[in-house]
Amino acid sequence: MPKGTLVNQWITFDWEALGANFWSATVDGLTFGGIYALVALGYTLVYGVLNLINFAHSEVFIVGAYAIVFTLTSLGFGPSVPNLAWYAIAANLLLAVIFGMLAAAITAFIVERVAYKPLRAKGAPRLVFLISAIGMSFVIQYLIFVWRGPNPEPSVIMFKNEAIFDIGGTLIYFDSILIVTAAILMMVVVDQFIRRTKLGRGIRAVAQDPDTATLMGVNRERIIISTFVIGGLLAGVAALFYVMKVPSGVLYMGGFLLGIKAFTAAVLGGIGNVRGALLGGLLLGLIGNYGQILLGSAQWTDVVCFVVLIIVLMVRPEGILGSNLGKVRA
Repeated sequence: MPKGTLVNQWITFDWEALGANFWSATVDGLTFGGIYALVALGYTLVYGVLNLINFAHSEVFIVGAYAIVFTLTSLGFGPSVPNLAWYAIAANLLLAVIFGMLAAAITAFIVERVAYKPLRAKGAPRLVFLISAIGMSFVIQYLIFVWRGPNPEPSVIMFKNEAIFDIGGTLIYFDSILIVTAAILMMVVVDQFIRRTKLGRGIRAVAQDPDTATLMGVNRERIIISTFVIGGLLAGVAALFYVMKVPSGVLYMGGFLLGIKAFTAAVLGGIGNVRGALLGGLLLGLIGNYGQILLGSAQWTDVVCFVVLIIVLMVRPEGILGSNLGKVRA
């Protein structure tokens, strides 16, 4: 038995492999964790305002991914590195992410108007909202299936992904730096938006006490719509990075597992907490990658993530950071 390996009847822990691949696992974990965090922000915003989970948010994300793929394909991008100057590539990516954000935001708006607003008007129980959101998720998923079929879209290479620097023998590539930086930046922007702007203060007021906020002149419907749309815009940004990092191409049901992981990240960090979404996303990415190497198989990645979630919820049910949007201080 190799040194550093602990074996029982079912599981082998390969500590040597984890030590040898620690930095590469950390970089990959933070990269995918950044994507989880951006999607998790959508879950946490809606929950903070409505105390409901939008289980159609994964399909909002995947619609954004399709929009980005179609935009880039129309601009001449394909499975090979584009022969363009860096500023031309940057301009095309900016155009693609704008279309992705718009497509995701429009989808989020439709989800809110179709799956949530009629039920709010009738004072439906929370369980009905959950069922409605899941139903909307399947509707969007299978509309894409009917439209595009069961096969993934062709992969799109956006630029030559060059190494920027080296840490402990592990090359750090441009896309990893871009994704983690963007996730942190977007969290800061959303956090400050919630704290400093008039709309953000309205979101906090509705999250804390919707009835009192309405009496004080806050337009609750506008706040709810804005929250869904902001979540959609963030999902569109995440979709660009997803297309960038997933070489197998976008699939109609590809948003489901990523959406579940993003929801897990939101709960892990403290659902309803903007900073918790970032923390939960990055932690989940790291936990999944470390677990994959430690256990010697990618099949364990999701198991490890969800087991850790259960443990955290048993110890701290409100998540690591806990407090919701209504308790955020300016």
